[in-house]
Amino acid sequence: MDLHGSFHVYDTTLRDGAQQEGLSLSVADKLAIARQLDGLGVGYIEGGWPGANPKDTEFFRRAVSELDLRHAKLAAFGATRRAGVRAADDPGIAALRDSGASVVTLVAKSHDRHVELALRTTLEENLAMVRDSVTHLREEGQQVFLDAEHFFDGYRANRDYALEVLRTAYDAGAEVIALCDTNGGMLPGWVADVVHDVIETAGVRVGIHCHNDTGCAVANTLAAVDAGATHVQGTINGYGERTGNADLVSVVANLELKLDRQVLPPGLLRDATRIAHAVAEVTNFPPASRQPYVGTSAFTHKAGLHASAIKVDPNLYQHMDPIGVGNDMRLLVSDMAGRASIELKGRELGFDLSQDKELVTRVTDRVKELEARGYTFEAADASFELLLVEEVEGVRPAYFDVESWRVITETLVHARPGEEATSEATVKLRADGVRYVVTGEGNGPVNALDQALREAIGQAYPEVAKFELIDYKVRILDQGHGTDATTRVLIETSDGESSWVTVGVGHNVIEASWGALVDGVTFGLRRHHHGSGE
Repeated sequence: MDLHGSFHVYDTTLRDGAQQEGLSLSVADKLAIARQLDGLGVGYIEGGWPGANPKDTEFFRRAVSELDLRHAKLAAFGATRRAGVRAADDPGIAALRDSGASVVTLVAKSHDRHVELALRTTLEENLAMVRDSVTHLREEGQQVFLDAEHFFDGYRANRDYALEVLRTAYDAGAEVIALCDTNGGMLPGWVADVVHDVIETAGVRVGIHCHNDTGCAVANTLAAVDAGATHVQGTINGYGERTGNADLVSVVANLELKLDRQVLPPGLLRDATRIAHAVAEVTNFPPASRQPYVGTSAFTHKAGLHASAIKVDPNLYQHMDPIGVGNDMRLLVSDMAGRASIELKGRELGFDLSQDKELVTRVTDRVKELEARGYTFEAADASFELLLVEEVEGVRPAYFDVESWRVITETLVHARPGEEATSEATVKLRADGVRYVVTGEGNGPVNALDQALREAIGQAYPEVAKFELIDYKVRILDQGHGTDATTRVLIETSDGESSWVTVGVGHNVIEASWGALVDGVTFGLRRHHHGSGE
């Protein structure tokens, strides 16, 4: 299904999104993200600005042979020719022409003050720059879009000139004129009024490019579409400078699921969550848990009242079925949990608790009692599953029996620069009928304990060698107590295929960490043995 003609979904993650503070993409990163975006089914992927920097030039060179795009066309971004230079002789235009991209998006000044102060040229010359650049690239066989930079500010300052820039580009052969809210200061009603006026007055095909400085980038984009725009620009996960760009997944999901407009190839929106998270892994920016549609908390429920309703009908507290974007409903077990929460969470973990009211009450009471002591099971599903197994089966899963543990950290008072403190942990335990005494070393006490624990258990259960601590969070709960305050630790462990989170609470960080470490290894062993049918 070719939607390129009727409606454009245009992604600018690799160019505008990459301007986000702290985000740096290698050429390999950009190629990997482009493949993910193509899997989402976007119509256009803006790869960067060839000629402006070596990285973007290299991306387009490699894209020709390394990208096999099934849905998207690759777009090269660049500026109109310089003042006083023929488009055919301008090196920036040449880089766009020679990029190998079938689409070029030209950025042009549409604000009269920007023309005079930033470009330091006349309003007439700016129009000539737009006309010549578009005409030349069209004659070279490339599809041309125009980004009208600072358009909304320019429209307010000098409406007639801003509209003349649009008409000039369109008459020269630009297929779409994207109105850019470059400062991100617009509101939906304002955008709708301007887009409607542009379409009525200038007669051009309108696109929209919004930044999120008012928190309205997605709403502004939808308002533009409602007013007649047929080309939307945005970035995956809302990446972009300052507060970011319009989140393209939210835009597309709203268009398809709320407004019943087919803007992606059928079925591909269901990959949105996976793709958004995969891109986040490449950028090394953790995906926002509260991100609409694709966040891990987007369809998460905590309060007992919600859970009671969801038990009857999940749609009572959800605006849509999360499968539409490839997400899933989650239930949090917390001190707000009622019986329905426990039943539903048990069902999610494979336990049918509906016929045992006493068990549900017992688990609910225990959760509330533990959370009163500082535990949290919202983010520690693995620890909750161990608790549930213990209550259901009457015994806690036990693959080893700890006799004792201790840890020592040594720092040389007169250490040379670069010499770090070292920690040594000793763990004594029995596993599979054998007693093990193991010492582990690490760059900190928790690292040393983790090494010793896994080495000891690994002698009885070799699969533990796959386990790796991948995240560690500490929180002081009763801060008024100072150094003797209760400490909570969350540890995420991975076996290379999946990961799980466990919680530990204690009067010091080492004690809390030990509890979370033991739960983490125990859960991993249970998953391995339970899953293999042993």
